[in-house]
Amino acid sequence: MKTSKPWQLVALLSATATAGYICRVNVSTAGALMMDEFNLSQVDMGRLFSSFLLGYALFQIPAGALADRFGTKRVLSIAVWLWVLLTVSQALIGWSNWEFSVTTVIIVFVLLRFLLGISASPTYPASALGVSQWVPAIFQGRANGFVIGSVGLGSAIAPPLVSGIMVNWGWQMALLVSALPALIIAIVWQRMKVPDKMVTGPSDKKAPSSSINKLKNKSFYLLSISYGLQGYVGYIFVSWFYLYLVQVRHFSLLSGAWMSSLPWVLSIVSIPLGGYISDKLIGARLGVWGGRIVPMIGMGMSGILISIGAHTSSAIIAAITLAFATAFVLCVEGPFWAMMIRIAGGRSGTAGGIMNMGSNLGGLLSPMLTPWIAVYIGWEYALHIAAALAIISALLWLGISPANKSDQSQKSA
Repeated sequence: MKTSKPWQLVALLSATATAGYICRVNVSTAGALMMDEFNLSQVDMGRLFSSFLLGYALFQIPAGALADRFGTKRVLSIAVWLWVLLTVSQALIGWSNWEFSVTTVIIVFVLLRFLLGISASPTYPASALGVSQWVPAIFQGRANGFVIGSVGLGSAIAPPLVSGIMVNWGWQMALLVSALPALIIAIVWQRMKVPDKMVTGPSDKKAPSSSINKLKNKSFYLLSISYGLQGYVGYIFVSWFYLYLVQVRHFSLLSGAWMSSLPWVLSIVSIPLGGYISDKLIGARLGVWGGRIVPMIGMGMSGILISIGAHTSSAIIAAITLAFATAFVLCVEGPFWAMMIRIAGGRSGTAGGIMNMGSNLGGLLSPMLTPWIAVYIGWEYALHIAAALAIISALLWLGISPANKSDQSQKSA
């Protein structure tokens, strides 16, 4: 079998992340029936959502280190098979004839979602490492945007897929079917011939202390904090947008599913576009501002639109405004990961794990805090808090710049 070309590998990374996101967000839609069947509250569902993110966040750094040690293909191949196993297990638990108490249901699903989070943790660190090894530097923003665009594609596919199946055949069958894309990707990884490295660049294997020092500068800290705030905002929509539309804005199960797909359809365009524009701005010799413009505008606009969506009394306007807010939140993904590669170089797996841990610590908090804030002071205030955090995330980019001045020289590589 011939060695795969760079953009074939990027496409496989994107397909892998798409399949993973379907397994990841399927419960956000299936939860509408799971709550009724098991008598679960919004806070209980928040625990299910956050259990995934707890495992996902805690294992980001180990997952990134494993990717640096064993390579992208080996780590992701094992991870995808685990997604299939754990997603099918959730469906089988739902089909069992055992009489479960509410507490037992919560414990079992929290454990399965926690393990699914662990198995999903290598996805983006390993993908970032693959991009750094297979894609020239001047294309890494759009390559990362293309990979992380899977957030939009997976989240756009999951709600109508899961809701359409669960309305007719139950939420258990919906979860089972949602594992099929991951099964296909697992088989493709087994057959794909992947090179260790295709592009030349600085190697950190001979100077580990120097590579670690790259992760001990102000820009990397600010980048991780900013990404953590972006994660808090983004995960509100990953976890709660569908249930918010159905339970707060009173959409039907099916209309809410289609409307909740809108932000992810938009992000299929916005995420790669954000990476593409960022690459062009960096290539236009705008200095450090080339890498800052897209993240600052994206997070700033999302904050404004979230506040508008929270305040309006119209359900349709709220849904559309929040959908565009989500697209702006996600358009910054490529620039975040491209900046991480520019700072970390050959330690992109570990650095990506650290940065993504920050994002998912934010994501761990938002599924739990959002319903709590909504219960005690209202959904409008919960969304206004998210808007404020989006603005802060944008402002932190004023202090972020690459660790070296060689980006222009990379352009000619």
